[in-house]
Amino acid sequence: MGRNDDAWERLFDKYQILAAIRRDGYFPISAGQIKEFREPRLMTKFDHRVNLPAVFAQHHLSILPVTRGDYVISTFSAYQEFEPPSPYVRRISIPAGLQSLAPQFLVSEAIALNCAAACGVLNDFLEEERLVPTVSGRMGSGEFRFAVNTALGPKCLTVRNSQVEIDAAYEGARSLSLFEAKRDLSDDFLIRQLYYPFRVWSGRVAKTVKPVFLIFSNGVFNLYQYQFDDPYHYNSLRLVKQRNYAIAAHIRRSDVEDLLRAVPAVREPDIPFPQADRMSRVVNLLELLRETPMTKQDITSRYAFDERQTNYYTDAGRYLGLIEKVSGENGSIRFHLSPGGSRVMALAYRERQLAVAAQILMHTAFRETLALYLRCGVMPDKPAVIGIMKRAGLYRVESPSTYLRRASTVIGWVNWILGLIEA
Repeated sequence: MGRNDDAWERLFDKYQILAAIRRDGYFPISAGQIKEFREPRLMTKFDHRVNLPAVFAQHHLSILPVTRGDYVISTFSAYQEFEPPSPYVRRISIPAGLQSLAPQFLVSEAIALNCAAACGVLNDFLEEERLVPTVSGRMGSGEFRFAVNTALGPKCLTVRNSQVEIDAAYEGARSLSLFEAKRDLSDDFLIRQLYYPFRVWSGRVAKTVKPVFLIFSNGVFNLYQYQFDDPYHYNSLRLVKQRNYAIAAHIRRSDVEDLLRAVPAVREPDIPFPQADRMSRVVNLLELLRETPMTKQDITSRYAFDERQTNYYTDAGRYLGLIEKVSGENGSIRFHLSPGGSRVMALAYRERQLAVAAQILMHTAFRETLALYLRCGVMPDKPAVIGIMKRAGLYRVESPSTYLRRASTVIGWVNWILGLIEA
């Protein structure tokens, strides 16, 4: 059990929070009460549903701030699932001469936003010819009322001078766009991150206010523009537009074919064969580990994984020889880039993409599946992939159901390599 889980369990016991919610439908709690057990800023930041403490998850609860030091706990519908991104990706180029915006240097949300602006991504997505960066950072919310869905129906809340944070805002002739930016590829997000800034600024400007979520990883910008159909209802969120932009790496089919011929095959390692279908998430984890080593709990919290997914994706990085697991003196385990992983992640963008692909293609199941695709022009079906896997001598993969699940990873990773190819 993590420190947040333990502290919230004790808070729930001390204040009989579940009984109060069953009786009243909600429970107000102050920062002072929370601080009895742990620092409030650590106890109330749950950007994704999977980050919620165990007692919240067990009883389908969420928490929302209503002032700078007061919160409300209830069965709020606080999160929104991301819609699957469009398969279409527009290739973009960094303007000549901007050396500091090379993809390997985009190590923060703020720098990624600057890159998106410099490349014309924001003008294209927001449909504004001229954009000016305006408000950002932390600010007070002022006062506003809104309704939010709970298990018992809509609940009305009043926010008074709660803290609001905006990663960036860009104003054009017709609109003010408010950005929430992330560098982790998550399945959902906290609606409050868009709704509170929207309510603050829709009351201050006459122009259309556009809430926008930007996710950046491995040279790809995923943008989601939302609209609140009822400005006074937290759950009236609707996706208006979703587009993807990728920094051009200038990789051709011939580059992948050359890689397939040149990369040597390796013996399968004594590490579980990957069950991590999204190679983009493996690369994203490598990006995060390039900044700092992390514990399993750090990765689970930062990356919006549950513990099982953390195991899958760290094992995937270890399987490729790009991540190492190190035990500390006190028995703690930390993950960091291996020497090979550090070398790969320090490469220029195009070379890094090819180097990651090379690490994948060292393994027989992936190289033979890709070779079959290149010969036939279509992705092999799962029975064909399973046949390749059975000939590859995989470590501790035996049952038909395990082969079937791992075949999804093979297909997913090969599709990631094929996605590097630019027409």
